[in-house]
Amino acid sequence: MDDERPGRRESVDLYARARAYESVQALLSDDHNHERGVAAARGLAMAVFAEAGVDGLAEVAVELSSKLASALERIAVDQGIAALDLADVWFLD
Repeated sequence: MDDERPGRRESVDLYARARAYESVQALLSDDHNHERGVAAARGLAMAVFAEAGVDGLAEVAVELSSKLASALERIAVDQGIAALDLADVWFLD
């Protein structure tokens, strides 16, 4: 069976987007217990790996990176700086 059949890419994208959203929700949902949010996000990552393997986990990572990059671009525009400079501040400082 061909994994690149029409519709497969969209279903992978929807799966990755849903799991990425669940992971972010897990981290944001409990303001008072960061460790519980991290544990929930880790559990979701393990579930993705069990359900979809390394490829599924990679798709979720790409989706999270894409959404983060988009958010950084919007914030950077509002602050009048380059998105790459903002990423440096967030990740390298």
